[in-house]
Amino acid sequence: MPAQPDGVQSAAQSAPQLFTWEFAADPYPAYAWLREHAPVHRTKLPSGVEAWLVTRYADARQALADSRLSKNPAHHSEQAHRTGRVGIPGERQADLMTHLLNIDPPDHTRLRRLVSKAFTPRRVAEFEPRVQQLTDRLIDGFAQRGSADLIHEFAFPLPIYAICDMLGVPAEDQDDFRDWAGMMIRHGGGQRGGVGRAVKRMRAYLLELIHRKRADLGDDLISGLIRASDHGEHLTENEAAAMAFILLFAGFETTVNLIGNGTYALLRNPEQRALLQESVVRGETALLETGIEELLRYDGPVELATWRFATAPLTVGGVEIPVGDPVLVVLAAADRDPARFADENTLDLARSDNPHLGFGHGIHYCIGAPLARLEGRSALATLLSRLPDLRLAASPENLRWRGGLIMRGLRELPVEFSPEPRSPHVLPEPPTH
Repeated sequence: MPAQPDGVQSAAQSAPQLFTWEFAADPYPAYAWLREHAPVHRTKLPSGVEAWLVTRYADARQALADSRLSKNPAHHSEQAHRTGRVGIPGERQADLMTHLLNIDPPDHTRLRRLVSKAFTPRRVAEFEPRVQQLTDRLIDGFAQRGSADLIHEFAFPLPIYAICDMLGVPAEDQDDFRDWAGMMIRHGGGQRGGVGRAVKRMRAYLLELIHRKRADLGDDLISGLIRASDHGEHLTENEAAAMAFILLFAGFETTVNLIGNGTYALLRNPEQRALLQESVVRGETALLETGIEELLRYDGPVELATWRFATAPLTVGGVEIPVGDPVLVVLAAADRDPARFADENTLDLARSDNPHLGFGHGIHYCIGAPLARLEGRSALATLLSRLPDLRLAASPENLRWRGGLIMRGLRELPVEFSPEPRSPHVLPEPPTH
């Protein structure tokens, strides 16, 4: 490792403790310290892997777009990626590595082009009524009770059922996906080896579903991935399965946290919540749209961008990064950088100058961002309109945050509200794919 300037070394030695349970509950003071004193900081992660944390906005944008920072774990100088300590748990053992989060150009360019032909903005826009139906059906499940855990009863199942519908997973199989997703989101909090088993089962199911779809193509997303071609090129079955997997894995947990963190932020900021609620009741959309972007900035669902590995020596924020070293861009820190965002620690739903990094930047910008935004808008608007006196049913210090490295989200979000008069929203049967 190249020698670093004395100021960088001394700052690193006095850095706040990271990745504790206290840190998980509120990482922002520690990130503020790093931005000021050690903006590019080498640290040992809970897995034992050493990596660089990039915390300032300008440095983060540079790193996210730098082609010398590869997404392929094979470029890691250590062998930790072979034991699953780098990347998504279980994906290597299940042979699901060939997706957009793990590859570089030109393979990334080819796959992204093919996937974009299937996962179009038009397909997402046409899905909006179905997302609203799912949203209302889930709220129907607890609206008359007067209390709920918004994570387990709402934020978690909504994106699972939505992406299953979009992919073309039959209704009778969707609860299996919900179980597998639950095992993955616990990140080892369940039975030993449970994550790996869940990922393998999901891969086996997706491959079998792709086989069935080839014989009877529909208008679902998996059929679209099978049809997608460019100059005679198609996705292989393994590529299609890996893409379906990453759309599910990256899409559902991001949206769970967007809804959970977003609702929590609104409940902790009653003036902003009241403004949004009044706007939603009037049928206006402008504040809801800017509000989703602000919630992504203020306490977004992705705390650290996924792994990158230096393929050549480079300098970020005045610090030299050696070849093979992992780099983790801290989106949560960059999006509260006072050098870029005025009143960075204030939730301002009307914030118009808001180029946040919540969905990344550069060629790896999240392909599922339109779907996540749609689900977030539907979830928050419907909660605020149907449950107008929604309130926390636990003190903030008693809420638990999940301890994963990449994502930021609550384990539970207990709420209370006046029970809604019985007025069931009828959910039609899912379309036959």
